Amino acid sequence: MKAWTDSARAELRRLMLWPVTWVLTGVWLTLQILFSFVFPYIAYRSEDPDAFQGGPAGEILASMLPSSAPELLIAGTPMFGGAVVMIFAALAVGSAYGWGTWKTVLTQGPGRAAATGGMVAAIGTCVAVLVLVSAAVVLGMSAGVAGLESQAIDWPAFGDMAASVGATFLVLGMWAAGGLFLGAFTRGPALSVGLGLLWTLAVENLLRGVANLIDGLEAVTDVLPGSSAGSLAGAVGASSSGATATPGVFDALSGPAAAGVVAAYLVVFAAITFMLIKRRDVV
Repeated sequence: MKAWTDSARAELRRLMLWPVTWVLTGVWLTLQILFSFVFPYIAYRSEDPDAFQGGPAGEILASMLPSSAPELLIAGTPMFGGAVVMIFAALAVGSAYGWGTWKTVLTQGPGRAAATGGMVAAIGTCVAVLVLVSAAVVLGMSAGVAGLESQAIDWPAFGDMAASVGATFLVLGMWAAGGLFLGAFTRGPALSVGLGLLWTLAVENLLRGVANLIDGLEAVTDVLPGSSAGSLAGAVGASSSGATATPGVFDALSGPAAAGVVAAYLVVFAAITFMLIKRRDVV
């Protein structure tokens, strides 16, 4: 156990000193602020029904207030937030192969299981901190909008916010585990990132687009990683239609079913990562 904790501590220190960690964190928070607050606020103030998302101005304003914070937190995670954390995890593992770090750690370090476990724990910690920071940003920005528009600050119920935080961590954790798997599978940063982005932003969307044309395909696309994450976001409250619709949000599965599928993907991706690093050569 000491080897596992020492490995996790060392890996977490490496990630905290790694510029990529802070760049990707800034990218995600910027995207969240822009698409959850800046662009909707511009559309609200323009009073143009065709601006940005469209829809009644009152509905757009309500979507930016503190009572909507649980939905705002998770809305962008099935697609954009998932892509960001997948890139982060894939780079973390793939770069360790590219730099020769794994060659040293796995041959002279605490052992493959402890090294891999430390990597998983460190990335999981980073994801958890990112979720908490995102929640703080969403609550702060929504309170700012309420104050700017002289609206009452009605904070969301603790249970709703806690459910959103937990679901957000589950979704981002699944995509991070997918990035770990890709990094270990390809043993390089470039290909792992490319494959991850291809899947999250293209392949799943194409499959969903042709699902209605092929009998039985819709049952498969409903349980793909992106669809399951989108269904979980929809179950928490993110909108898949109307003025506040967010790309990547669906209602294909119920909340418990979507959470179960997402959790299963997380476990499977992590288990395959352990197996790949343990059984394959380090070069």
